[in-house]
Amino acid sequence: MQRISRMEERINLLDFSPAALTAWLVKQGEKPFRARQVLRWVHRAGCDDFAQMTDVAKALRARLQATAQVRAPAVRTATHSADGTRKWLLDVGQGNAVEMVFIPERNRGTLCISSQAGCALECAFCATGKQGFNRNLSAGEIVGQLWLANRLLEDEAGVRLAPDSHYERPVSNVVLMGMGEPLANFEAVLAALQTMLDDRAYGLSRRRVTVSTSGIVPAIDRLRDACPVALAVSLHAPNDELRDELVPINRKYPLADLMAACLRYLEDAPRDFITFEYIMLDGINDTPEHARQLLALVREVPCKFNLIPFNPFPGARWQASSPQRVARFAALLQDAGRVATVRKTRGDDVAAACGQLAGQVRDRTRRTMISIQEKAA
Repeated sequence: MQRISRMEERINLLDFSPAALTAWLVKQGEKPFRARQVLRWVHRAGCDDFAQMTDVAKALRARLQATAQVRAPAVRTATHSADGTRKWLLDVGQGNAVEMVFIPERNRGTLCISSQAGCALECAFCATGKQGFNRNLSAGEIVGQLWLANRLLEDEAGVRLAPDSHYERPVSNVVLMGMGEPLANFEAVLAALQTMLDDRAYGLSRRRVTVSTSGIVPAIDRLRDACPVALAVSLHAPNDELRDELVPINRKYPLADLMAACLRYLEDAPRDFITFEYIMLDGINDTPEHARQLLALVREVPCKFNLIPFNPFPGARWQASSPQRVARFAALLQDAGRVATVRKTRGDDVAAACGQLAGQVRDRTRRTMISIQEKAA
């Protein structure tokens, strides 16, 4: 127990953005290029053993061994779906666990990661929201999911990387669509994004990293100014009355404000469109009239629609729209000149599909909506 306490006192290098790591090392009398070396070893090579960092000065390796560590969340359970999707339950301490999902496809590997232990926004159709909210994840716990997934998948494939390897890592795309509202944990998410995008770390394109938000308008503006990546908005309703019920954050940031924020975001976004996510709920938001309202709502916003079949979870009060209703809804959007795709359900046999991630939230503290929103703003 004593040894574990000493380990926990060590600085976790995964918590540092590239700029923060450089500042920390410079403060200790090291040259800035040492940070570039450490970044390459930790993130590009997935190394957590300082002794293996052979081009790092021996004295620095010894200092890091005494004061720092590379600590990603620990795996509690791992589940494989019949379609190749993998889900891991990750321990983030104090009885809390979050879920991480890897979706392999022909030309890419997408990792869906979590940003909070639970979620306080209480969207009506989401299993995570039913779990309550305990705390924000740290930057190291967020980027640590990417670090861990690459390493697990590479170990399975028998691949061991050097920091200058040109091997294409298993995770090519990251979506912050797991447990939690990313923009309610802004500073930690920002630090994690900066590491994901840095060429000395993961070198991901801004187009290949997507932040999904329920619509915290001030934080959308902050993300545009600080680190614009691809943006997905959990829309799910074409009018304020219905969205107030399905996505309660709408009561503070209604649709007119959200659409205006989306237009502002596009001024600096890496893609020239916003992705609107739309859960298809039978008889609730899937009629032709809803489609017409949706088209009117986004009339001035360049966008694509991702129609998502509802994935049931224990206690859910909704039913999934039939494939016929989903197809009709998509056709109405497409006939109006909009791109509308139906998301293929992946991993639903292991509860890894959209809206099914629940993890384990020990405290389940329900912070008020106002406190979460004001902190994010």
